[in-house]
Amino acid sequence: MGGVLIDWVKKTMLTKFETKSNRVKGLSFHTKRPWILASLHSGVIQLWDYRMGTLIDRFDEHEGPVRGVHFHKSQPLFVSGGDDYKIKVWNYKTHRCLFTLLGHLDYIRTVQFHHEYPWIVSASDDQTIRIWNWQSRTCISVLTGHNHYVMCAAFHPKEDLVVSASLDQTVRVWDIGALRKKTVSPADDVLRLSQMNADLFGGVDAVVKYVLEGHDRGVNWAAFHPTLPLIVSGADDRQVKLWRMNDTKAWEVDTLRGHMNNVSCVMFHAKQDIIVSNSEDKSIRIWDATKRTGLQTFRREHDRFWILAAHPEMNLLAAGHDSGMIVFKLERERPAFAISGDSLFYVKDRFLRYYEFSTQKDSQVIPIRRPGSTSLNQSPRTLSFSPTENTILICSDLDGGCYEFYTIPKDSFGRSDSLQDAKRGLGGSAVFVARNRFAVLDKSHNQVLLKSLKNEVVKKVPIPITADAIFYAGTGNLLCRAEDRVVIYDLQQRIILGDLQTPFVRYVCWSNDMESVALLSKHAIIIANKKLVHQCTLHETIRVKSGAWDDNGVFIYTTLNHIKYCLPNGDGGIIRTLDVPIYITKGRNSAVIHY
Repeated sequence: MGGVLIDWVKKTMLTKFETKSNRVKGLSFHTKRPWILASLHSGVIQLWDYRMGTLIDRFDEHEGPVRGVHFHKSQPLFVSGGDDYKIKVWNYKTHRCLFTLLGHLDYIRTVQFHHEYPWIVSASDDQTIRIWNWQSRTCISVLTGHNHYVMCAAFHPKEDLVVSASLDQTVRVWDIGALRKKTVSPADDVLRLSQMNADLFGGVDAVVKYVLEGHDRGVNWAAFHPTLPLIVSGADDRQVKLWRMNDTKAWEVDTLRGHMNNVSCVMFHAKQDIIVSNSEDKSIRIWDATKRTGLQTFRREHDRFWILAAHPEMNLLAAGHDSGMIVFKLERERPAFAISGDSLFYVKDRFLRYYEFSTQKDSQVIPIRRPGSTSLNQSPRTLSFSPTENTILICSDLDGGCYEFYTIPKDSFGRSDSLQDAKRGLGGSAVFVARNRFAVLDKSHNQVLLKSLKNEVVKKVPIPITADAIFYAGTGNLLCRAEDRVVIYDLQQRIILGDLQTPFVRYVCWSNDMESVALLSKHAIIIANKKLVHQCTLHETIRVKSGAWDDNGVFIYTTLNHIKYCLPNGDGGIIRTLDVPIYITKGRNSAVIHY
């Protein structure tokens, strides 16, 4: 059972990029570019383009492990801190270390730029937290009070607060409001006075607001919630704790148990109501922040996890472990959709929606209940529509593959919010093959079940290959997919109409007249006619994301970073470069309609 669970979770986790390297102790996403910094136990800092999967640069002036690294939000800078007691500020455009900040007397665990002021906060094994002004290159405050190694320190995203975690078993929240009032003043004497205060009085500009006690062992990480007055922490007692604070006090809300070893890092997800934690037990765990229950677990076989990072704006996370790092998503962004004439049906935020291409009108149709609520990535994978019956068929990966279908009331467009009791069932994939018949793949018996709109089996049809998915291929016909080939199968006559050897096909795009088909694999596009007679193959080094035929028989498709075109004779080229991936739904009059 464990192996099955892990395999399912790997798919759910949606790994986008993976590196093999020395142990990764620090990570930071760039806000605008598809870059991530990884600081290694070997002393090297790597700069990766995670979209292209390439190493852009490496920086190796630290002596010994580099535990902390952080990109500046707007300047071409990053900061690093290591076991050599040094904080270095780098310009990544010029590949230069601009300067080194000295003052800590032991290993530096974390470093972070302030989102607004020219400050860096650092945490160290010398039991202090320091705040630096990187423009004047001076230490402006030393926060003392912890009596063991300080494992991390971070600025609050909006307020004048710092949170820190220490092996003294406490989490501390520091008020740095007085420091801001002093140092934001342009007067040089104010800055000098602040520096004197820091040196003489151990940082009186920053005072302890709360000491959070509750962990039984050393605390390795603590983080603020991006918008709510919450803190999450993880410790060597294997527990993740949730804390709430107000103006006068802070208190423990709940404890999340499940990790089997030290919790290395923990954070709130910026866009979803979840907590992500990782541990030396070789797992990443996802928790429901409201219900405080475990949602899913991802495990590695041999690697302990050390660090997590979240992209500030995109649905991306990264985790560092003993032999490298992974960049991953928790939920698919590709929407399930179906086109019928001038209409697009698609699922978004638990609703079936309807978009009219000619008028660009977008309206909500009916609520779609996601089956179950115990895991992430419950969004539907495919959608099939019968226009004559006004019925929608939605497939997801839950329970090893399941479907549900809804009849859309004629008067429901734009105003229905009552939940239908959908008909549902299990199956690898399901698709309409006639106006009132749909086919469901029964993988265990290598057959297709033809069902009526009452969800009753009308006929069982054996299929000629061991298929793991089925796609529409015209009325009464199915395109059946195996690992290395596809066939078109006539369900009535039970004959193969076409057979083609292919790489693993992920998406199937038919032209409007059903005369041509584009078969999309991860790094190739195969164009064929309706009998699967091969016409051309295009190979891409970058991942293929989506495609659609336009009215003139040109296939328009997207990769991670381009919109491109392909003609059936194999000619093709770039239309434009993309900053973020888009998913094409339709090509019309030389225009591309996408999500």
